[in-house]
Amino acid sequence: MRQPHIRPRYVLTDTALWTVLAAATGYGFRDAGGDSPVLDLLLPLAVLAVAVPLSRLRPGAAVFLVNGLCAAGLADSATPANAHVLSLAALSCLLGARTARARGPLAVLAASLAADLAVCAVLGAPAVWWFYALAVLPTALLLPWLAGRHWRGRRELVREGWRLAGTLEERQHLVAERARLAERADIAADMHDSLGHVLSLVALRAGALELSPDLTDRDRADVAELRGTIADAVERLRETVAVLHEPGEPGPEPAPEPDTVEDLLGRAVASGVPVRWERRGTFTGTLPPLVERGTYRVVQEALTNAVKHAPGGRVRVGIDHGPDRTRVSVVNAAARDGEPAATGAGAGGGRGLTGLRERVTVLGGTLRTGPYQDGFRVTAVLPHRAPPRPARRPGTPDPAPESAERHAEVRRAARRRAVAAFAAPAAAAAFFVPAAVGLAWQLTTGVLPPSRFAGLEPGASRTDLAGLLPARAFPYPPDHLRSAPRPAGADCEFYRSGRDLLAQVDLYRLCWSDGVLVSKDTLKAT
Repeated sequence: MRQPHIRPRYVLTDTALWTVLAAATGYGFRDAGGDSPVLDLLLPLAVLAVAVPLSRLRPGAAVFLVNGLCAAGLADSATPANAHVLSLAALSCLLGARTARARGPLAVLAASLAADLAVCAVLGAPAVWWFYALAVLPTALLLPWLAGRHWRGRRELVREGWRLAGTLEERQHLVAERARLAERADIAADMHDSLGHVLSLVALRAGALELSPDLTDRDRADVAELRGTIADAVERLRETVAVLHEPGEPGPEPAPEPDTVEDLLGRAVASGVPVRWERRGTFTGTLPPLVERGTYRVVQEALTNAVKHAPGGRVRVGIDHGPDRTRVSVVNAAARDGEPAATGAGAGGGRGLTGLRERVTVLGGTLRTGPYQDGFRVTAVLPHRAPPRPARRPGTPDPAPESAERHAEVRRAARRRAVAAFAAPAAAAAFFVPAAVGLAWQLTTGVLPPSRFAGLEPGASRTDLAGLLPARAFPYPPDHLRSAPRPAGADCEFYRSGRDLLAQVDLYRLCWSDGVLVSKDTLKAT
């Protein structure tokens, strides 16, 4: 099993954190004057030595482990407070910073609080211990955890911002590269449609010249070599086009052609191609430039294929204008010498018809090619208007870029953490503060100063001593003091001798019988 790699930086960070927490633990041990160095100092240091590195893999377990030190401190009969609460706060902060979800950490915090309250219940702890377990320890658990979550949210926001910046820069490079590829595709289409067509016609003229009876054998050989060179140039042009053209990217439409379909067909007839063509339809007005250009390309590509694959075969061109679309049909018969008719597959692997189909599809039309009777037919249907884009429902906003959506999601998560950082303490305060205030009020109002206690004389009536007595007695004396021996038939009341909330103070007991003070006692806290 492969062991996880531990970075030296993590070791240094954990060592520094353990040193700080160990120093706080040692100071607390010296300040409290602990009797057992093993239990009160060495054991907590060993627990911290395990919990600090454990917080990287299992931060919840580390928090629960250190909370056990605080829970053990509740068994101290002198005071529940100890220096371990600082370690608890530090590891709780790391829990928030190192855990993405809130459900698991909240369960750990609830389990820690339940363990503290269970210790208080089992030990029968005094009210001050309950106050410490209900106020101080939850504060050390909850507030640092919220601070750690807020810190994590800010780090994620910054990290996501840099990631989005890098993505944006990469997309800019991709846009530039796509523009370059589109330009290459445009060049490829122009080379194939224009130059290829012209070279095919030149090769056809050279072939016709080769058959002229006026040429000498030497001239005929030169013309044959010229025709072979032109045919080789056409093949090399097709190979170059196949390299330059990106599959699936027809590129932007080229500039309008300088001549018309009539000019194109006229040049073909002058080159010796037997072309018969007809234009039909009742369309009035001027065709859209894209339709004119598309018609020109369809006829040009079909003538080029016919000249290359079925030289000498008859070609029929029909252009039919409808009210909303134009239909172009080019049919070539088999070659006069018995060669098969054009199949649309040239040296370029059908690049011509493939590129033509892409152009027609971009215009919203359809292209069909295949054998027809004794030849080959190319049929294209071009709408006069481009198909409309799918309409969005009214009120539907434009789709946001993926980067903007991701950035907004991260910002919303950070905002939720910030709201939780303020709302959770407010909710905790709404629960704990009334109880804490009520407990503090009871502890501080049931105080009988030693000077007044000294002025109480047994045998005096309650009415005479009303000016020296507090408004109310202390309601939470320990059980062993409540059950201490008392005068027969007397009712006893307890009062605290000081206002210190987190320390044990002596209790005063006043016993009354029929409204008369019969005894007063000082009961030690320990």
